Formats: sequence, structure tokens, C-alpha cells
Amino acid sequence: MNLDLSRINAEFGHNAEALVDWAASLGQPAIVTTNFRPFEAVILHMVTRARSDVPVVWMDNGYNTEATYRYADEVTKLLRLDLRIYLPRRSRAHREAVEGPTPALDDPRHAAFTEEVKLEPFARALRETAPKVWFTALRATDTAVRAQMDAVSVNPDGLIKVAPLLHWSSKDLHAYCETHGLPNNFDYVDPTKGEENRECGLHLAH
Repeated sequence: MNLDLSRINAEFGHNAEALVDWAASLGQPAIVTTNFRPFEAVILHMVTRARSDVPVVWMDNGYNTEATYRYADEVTKLLRLDLRIYLPRRSRAHREAVEGPTPALDDPRHAAFTEEVKLEPFARALRETAPKVWFTALRATDTAVRAQMDAVSVNPDGLIKVAPLLHWSSKDLHAYCETHGLPNNFDYVDPTKGEENRECGLHLAH
């Protein structure tokens, strides 16, 4: 599919709902990924409003807080999500029994940990769902890498990556939740990132 990315980003890059509608109108197989971090209900509501049949892919690393698991269930029921959960090949209990606690960021084993609990499950999800369009909730304020991204891009494998909320602030997200009566979750931890403004590797690899 040949896309005029410059035109699309100029026209829709700062209009989240119009961008979602444009991407949905392509009529291509799509997924939306989530980790049920703060404000994730926004992207899930926005995408499923446009296309209720879009599979929601969650790479559950096994290290989420109890509040995050409850939030995942609440949002899934509220929005009637087609949730597809992808787990690591080994359970957290198995991994920790053999290798111990989560390796620190400066531990040489951290890259292998990230590959096991996040990158491999996502690669498996891509193979099984075979999307042409990927909706993601990444935001420019998250990391330096994301600040350089466009709202619409095409990965080397041809996957169209759509980030409707790229230019949204936390205030924008909060207002959307209030308007649409969406729950939120602030008790969230990502063991693959370790630091708030560090990439976990998913958007570097894809």
C-alpha cells in the first residue's frame, strides 16, 4: 500500500480521532496494543469506537500490579474488548526460580529478560494476528525516541504504525477519560523499562 506519509501526518497527525477514522477506513487487518498503563482506556475506546472488531493485544509480562490486572478486566468488560493475551514462554515463577529476580538495567541479562517477557510475545502476536495496521498509544513525551516519531509511519516490514495520541498531554488524556466515563490506573510498573523515560525496546525493534 502506497501512502503519502507527509500528507497524512500533516492532515491527521494532530487530530487523534480523525486519524483513527482514517486508519480504520483503510479496511486492513489491524491490532491495537496495550499494557494497561495510565490512560490506556483512551486508545482502546477511540479505536474500538471506530472498529469494534479490532483485536487488543496485551503482552502480559507476569510482573503487573494487582491494580493493573483489575484494571485490565474492568476495561475489557466495559469496552467489550476482543482481548488477546500473550504470555512469555516461561511463567514468572519459573524464570525467577532458575534465574532470580528481575535483572537491573546495568545487568547484561536485562536484554535477554526484555526479549523473553515482551519482544518474543509481541513477535508471536504479530505472526498470529498478521495485522497490516498497528494502533499504539505511544506519546512524544514518553521518551526522546518517541519525540522524533510521526503519528503515522511504515515499518520496514510494511506494517502501518498509527499513534493517534502522539501529541496528547496527560491533561488531554484525563479530559477524554472524564468525558467518556473511562476508568484509569496509576499503579503500574514495567520491569523492562526500569526508568520512566527509557525505551523498553518494543518500539525500537518495531
